[in-house]
Amino acid sequence: MKKLFIITALLCSVVVSSQEVTGKWKTIDDNTGEEKSIVEIYEENGRVYGKVVEILVDGRQNATCRNCEGEDEDKPILGLTIIRGLEEDGDEYNSGKILDPESGKLYKCYIELEEEDKLKVRGYIGFSLLGRTQYWFRAE
Repeated sequence: MKKLFIITALLCSVVVSSQEVTGKWKTIDDNTGEEKSIVEIYEENGRVYGKVVEILVDGRQNATCRNCEGEDEDKPILGLTIIRGLEEDGDEYNSGKILDPESGKLYKCYIELEEEDKLKVRGYIGFSLLGRTQYWFRAE
């Protein structure tokens, strides 16, 4: 009975941890501090993805990913999957990519819940020391 309880508790903690990062998150412009978009983070086939579900900057609702390459070239930013294929690794999700729709560049990425409503999002090249961190806040 004790083993069953421990196994159940462990399984519940795995499900809860992946649900903590899922949901809608408000992105903030690094330079101006203004709210830019709402990204919905979701799990699919054991990996985590995020797509732009709302653009908050006036006049940018119909913007396209002009600098993107391949299948993302000239796609509307609204609806674009920008976080791709992150895997859960303890308290963080890594081994995936993040797309910067402004530059069109794809970076390695990891995300980590800093607080219940604050998500650390880091995009980098090569080593995680060479990159940029943003903090996203849970959207109501």
